[in-house]
Formats: sequence, structure tokens, C-alpha cells
Amino acid sequence: MRASLLQIDVNGDESVASRRVRAASLVREQAEVADLVVLPELWTTGAFAYEEFASEAEPLEGPTYEAMAKAASDAGVWLHAGSIPERDPDGPLFNTSLVFSPSGDLVAAYRKIHRFGFDKGEAVLMGAGEELVTVRLPETTLGVATCYDLRFPELFRGLVDAGAETLVVPAGWPERRRAHWTLLAQARAVENQAFVLACGTAGTHAGVPQAGHSIVVDPWGEVLAEAGAGEQVLTVEFDPAKVAATREQFPALKDRMLGLTPPRR
Repeated sequence: MRASLLQIDVNGDESVASRRVRAASLVREQAEVADLVVLPELWTTGAFAYEEFASEAEPLEGPTYEAMAKAASDAGVWLHAGSIPERDPDGPLFNTSLVFSPSGDLVAAYRKIHRFGFDKGEAVLMGAGEELVTVRLPETTLGVATCYDLRFPELFRGLVDAGAETLVVPAGWPERRRAHWTLLAQARAVENQAFVLACGTAGTHAGVPQAGHSIVVDPWGEVLAEAGAGEQVLTVEFDPAKVAATREQFPALKDRMLGLTPPRR
């Protein structure tokens, strides 16, 4: 299986509309390159551009949905379109990821459960999701998580219990904590004996330099590919069958003694 992680540069000098056009073009360029394409978290606004969340929020089936559905269909790829600030007509904003099939159909939407910011930013401005989300592809089952979720291993245990073999994590991770990004991506891969595809942004969000360094890790914790700091497309080929082989060769998951702790509502 081939995956392309689109580590795009998100900065305040480009309009959201222009960024959508650019992202869609990058997705289409993967038509002959990848089976699965992944975009970062909140790439339309920037993960730290808190003041833009409300003004740029859109309904689930808004302009980003339409642009990404068409891009997925045009390219004939599975597309994890990163996340957008979603405006629920009956509730708060959500940090929502969209996953499309090669025909352009929306097959999953995941509202981020763990919101970053403690007492400000996303934690205050957005509601918390409540449901774990997996997506069945012909080659593998994706487990969907977003950025700050990476710090909460119980979420990933829940995804594995739901059948996940490949964990996809779009993010807007800051440069000052890049070491944590790499460490946690490898930890989630090793402890769950799964592939991790973690796609970050380049550039600067509201004055916060981004880590970049999108990374693909195999079930043994080996880094298969890693991007640099700037905008780039990271493409990697991996064998989903390695998950089952690893879990059979080293059946640590069978020795679990404690169950999943449900996420706080």
C-alpha cells in the first residue's frame, strides 16, 4: 500500500479559498502515486489561529467537503482530508476530520475528542467529540485520531479494539515540542503493534512555528519515512500484512489485563 502525507505550509498570507485550491491540486497529483492521501489538522485556518475558528467555521458539507470530495474522486484515492473547524447548526464548533472514498463519498467524520489549550484556545472554543472512528479500506482498517489525541494512549487502545491496524494522525504540532511528536508516534505504533501515519503542517500558525516532520512508523517502531521542516509530500510504501505478522510473532496485546478507560464526556 502507498500513502502520501501532504505536509503543507499554512501561513496567514494565503486565503482559505486559495489554500483549498492548492490542497486539492496536491491531492490530484497523487493519482498515480498513492492509494491513501493524508492532509494535516486544521490546514484551512491553522491550528493556532484561534481567532479565525468562528469566522472560518463551515458546515460538515461545506466548501472544504466539496473540494476534497471532488479531489478524492478525480485522483481515485482514499483521502483523509485532515480536519476543519466544523460549525454544528445545533451546537458548538468542532475540530472535525473528514475521510473520503476514491469515488468521493464521505465515509467517516471524526470530531476530535481531546482538545488542546487547557483553559484557552481550542479547549474553550470547540466542543469535544465522543465517538471513536475507524474506516475499513481494502488493505487495512484505519483508526482516526487528531493531534493532541496522540498523548492519550487509551484512545488508541480503543481504536485497536475496534479493529484498527493503521493509525492516522493529522496534526498542527508546534516546533517547540517536536521531540514529543516523534516519541509519541513511535510509542503508539509499538504499544498497539500498528502502523502510524502522522501528518503535520509546515510554516507558522498565528506566530507559532510548526514542527513539520511528518512521520510513518511501522508496528515495531521503526521509522519508515520522515519529512523535514518545510512543505513537502512524504510518500511511503508499506505492507499492511505486517500488522498481523507482528501481533502473531510478539503477541503482547493478548496479555492485556486492564480494559479501556472510556474518554471523559
